[in-house]
Amino acid sequence: MPTAKKETTKKPATKKHVAKKSAEKKTATKPKTKKYVEGVGRRKTAVARVRITPSDKKKHSVTINGRIIEQYFPQKEHRDLIFNVLTKVEELGEFDITVKVNGSGVSAQAQAIVHGLARALVAHNADIKKKLKIFGFLTRDPRMVERKKYGLKKARRAPQWSKR
Repeated sequence: MPTAKKETTKKPATKKHVAKKSAEKKTATKPKTKKYVEGVGRRKTAVARVRITPSDKKKHSVTINGRIIEQYFPQKEHRDLIFNVLTKVEELGEFDITVKVNGSGVSAQAQAIVHGLARALVAHNADIKKKLKIFGFLTRDPRMVERKKYGLKKARRAPQWSKR
């Protein structure tokens, strides 16, 4: 016993209806935000996308993966590493910094943020490139973890040898 499919009829879109939708799209625009500059930094397997936005306030804000810097990096050494870039070029309170970082460990992530922040500062102001280059912030650290080889416990660690 075959079942008959119910046919649903849709009203064809009228010109008035289409014009109304396009007008809604045009009026629903986002408010203009401040221009930002982005830099990508890498270290080991950590990748950091750093956005700097010029700040009107004298106090800067640093957000990493949606959290403030004190929550993301509880160790002072990692925070100092990041702020070191800004203090060397004397632009500490001029930017709001937003970072998306993933991969690797906490120290490598902090170093990737430093690399990305330096690149973003150069994209914003090319005159400070020489300073950042001298301090070594623009150089990507190429060291990676060595792969494990077969027959070994780690990359170079051989199993314990016994005479008998």
